[in-house]
Amino acid sequence: MTETRIGPTRYAAWRSSPLGGLAERLEHEALLDLAGPLAGLNVLDIGCGDGVLGAKLAAAGAKVTGVDANPAMIGQAQRAAPGATFLVGDACRLPVPSAGFDLAVINTVLCLVKDRRSALAEAARVLQSGGRLVIGELGRWSLWAAARRLRGWLGALPWREAHFSTPASLAAELASVGLVVGAVRGAVFFPPWMWAAQRMAPWDSSLGRRTTLGAAYLAVRAQKPIGQTG
Repeated sequence: MTETRIGPTRYAAWRSSPLGGLAERLEHEALLDLAGPLAGLNVLDIGCGDGVLGAKLAAAGAKVTGVDANPAMIGQAQRAAPGATFLVGDACRLPVPSAGFDLAVINTVLCLVKDRRSALAEAARVLQSGGRLVIGELGRWSLWAAARRLRGWLGALPWREAHFSTPASLAAELASVGLVVGAVRGAVFFPPWMWAAQRMAPWDSSLGRRTTLGAAYLAVRAQKPIGQTG
């Protein structure tokens, strides 16, 4: 396997917590903001997890296909978004044809993938000429990252194997597979404590349009150049 698996129970527990639910909402808002209008688009959700993001994509009018390596996640996703198509598959060997999608989304998946370049190359492969890729990744310079690194050093999965990014590092990785970055957003600027989150969250989206400094979450939109195939 090329991905560190996290089961649906762990996802649901994090989402149901006040801090986790707030952080995920802000992350999804940043990602969907960069994705833009979705009505009528063929969208591939790579590492779709339990389908919560896929359900939002479908609700916005997209025709959604989701891929995840964990069969248990696929089962949850099918219940979350019954109108979408979900497949068991590896991010580095996607079970879908080339040039079949207008948009691909990879949300907090690359941070746990060992062969990141292969996963990005696969995402580029499945995009149509002029298609867009929107990724959400863990920011390197935040209190969340510091806490997660500490937990990783103490042996906690998945943080022991997690990768943290910067806008520059993501731009370089995307360029290496022929994609051109068009926009970046930050999200979750507050530290991982609920009392701070409640006070700072109202300004999070506005701040994320101005800077990524201190953001625990980075959203990046890139495009496959028109005329590029493969």
